[in-house]
Amino acid sequence: MVVAKKSKVPKSPAKKVEIPEGLWTKCKSCGEAIYSRELDQNLRICPKCGFHFPLGAWQRIASLVEQGSFQEMDSEMVSVDALHFTGVASYVDKLRENREETGLKEAVITGTGMIGQHVVGLAVMDFRFLGASMGSVVGEKITRVIERSTAERMACIIVSASGGARMYEGMLSLMQMVKTSAALSRHAAARLPYLSVLTHPTYAGVMASYASLGDIILAEPGAMIGFAGPRVIKDTTQSELPRGFQTAEFLMDHGLIDMVVPRKQLKPTLVRLLDYLMRPANPAAS
Repeated sequence: MVVAKKSKVPKSPAKKVEIPEGLWTKCKSCGEAIYSRELDQNLRICPKCGFHFPLGAWQRIASLVEQGSFQEMDSEMVSVDALHFTGVASYVDKLRENREETGLKEAVITGTGMIGQHVVGLAVMDFRFLGASMGSVVGEKITRVIERSTAERMACIIVSASGGARMYEGMLSLMQMVKTSAALSRHAAARLPYLSVLTHPTYAGVMASYASLGDIILAEPGAMIGFAGPRVIKDTTQSELPRGFQTAEFLMDHGLIDMVVPRKQLKPTLVRLLDYLMRPANPAAS
């Protein structure tokens, strides 16, 4: 009996499928792989678990104001190396790198826009730019939008996200805490509302100044908020911290903030608050 042998056909090597970088994003909470375009269309909220990814300043503004109503202020204002900082990397180099990477000139965008029927002064911080640290320009831009809100009798809204004061500017950075707080004091004296929105993360000098001074303080779910980080506090106090320490939910339970508002509900919530606190810009609408 003749047994036919199967001829061996050489296998062609499997082709490696290359996935373009940035096409998918892994959720830091549930581990789900999310199509990046879908994530952007969902205001950077995980569709599976609701985790809130950081949101860029321009995306945030688009999600809050009426289309075409935002008028930017002080767009040409940029930081300079007034102290001639000399560290591992120069401040000038850091500024240039962050401008190229983010397309932003600074860590905050300010201006005026319509939210519902109300014209408001609006400042939105962007954590991608040097951790949204507060230097002289950030403080000046925020102070100017507060002062304009006072002069034109508008409500003021600041959306914060920051690691704190900008170390490259030393004492000049810390001075912004006083300047912004003084402007808000004058705004309050004019009996005008200031709404503070805290996003992840909001810490240190920003939290110790304008972020914590709102007539109403709102925060996004899961946002970490505080002055010093949990690890620093734990090492300093040599004690175990409570579960959920420094999360937005923990702070609300302890009376330090007023509301935890999911991102998609932020605009309608602000509209309701403004309707209660301010007369509409269009008297016919009242």
